[in-house]
Amino acid sequence: MKPPVRIIARLDIKGSNVVKGVHLEGLRIVGKPGELARRYYEEGIDEIIYMDIVASLYGRNNILTVVEEAARDVFVPLTVGGGIRSLDDIVAALRSGADKVAINTAAIARPSFLKEAAETLGSQCIVLSVEAKRRAPGKWEALTDNGRETTGVDVLDWVVEAERLGAGEVLITSVDQEGTKAGFDAELIDAVHGRVRVPVIACGGAGTPGHVSALVETGTIDAVACASMFHYGTCPVPTLKNHLVQHGIAVRT
Repeated sequence: MKPPVRIIARLDIKGSNVVKGVHLEGLRIVGKPGELARRYYEEGIDEIIYMDIVASLYGRNNILTVVEEAARDVFVPLTVGGGIRSLDDIVAALRSGADKVAINTAAIARPSFLKEAAETLGSQCIVLSVEAKRRAPGKWEALTDNGRETTGVDVLDWVVEAERLGAGEVLITSVDQEGTKAGFDAELIDAVHGRVRVPVIACGGAGTPGHVSALVETGTIDAVACASMFHYGTCPVPTLKNHLVQHGIAVRT
């Protein structure tokens, strides 16, 4: 029997605020990290992803104080991404209360970093974050720096390589669908799932409970990360979980 699908809240952090955009652009403030994290935790969220969306751009990481605050009040797994460039960065994130780190820019710049991280700290805490931009039918390019930089790296080749190097999970974000509330890029997620054995988290495009249930029913994902639906209150966590249960999909209670 397939384990329950994990429902994850994604909080994109810029400075002291949670922000949301469309296609990773046009950011607007939607709340404070601590307040949103506590709300989602109380509503029954399974995990939370914190993504510092300007850390790689400015070469810094200011998110750890946010994580420390959350770890005091929120007792679900926390993943931290953005500006993770070294083993010291990973250790600092874990010490501040994170359970996992999400790595994108630094992994593409130096793939061996994934291997070092997995061998030193364990694959279970290393998440490969992929920002995928469709370039042709069945072809996606991996972007970095919150979608600002092209890399020429093929997404499907990259997830295979990253798994081989030790990534224990893949967070796949469709840049084309992100923030549109128009549904997931199911073709992308299916293609990624078909190439790796590690869990796949789908992100980018959830606008209705039906978008989530339709994706889960394909059997290609292990978890769904949502932002707009939760931040704007169009579908709170309990509403989404109730919808999934009504569609015969197991969720964590």
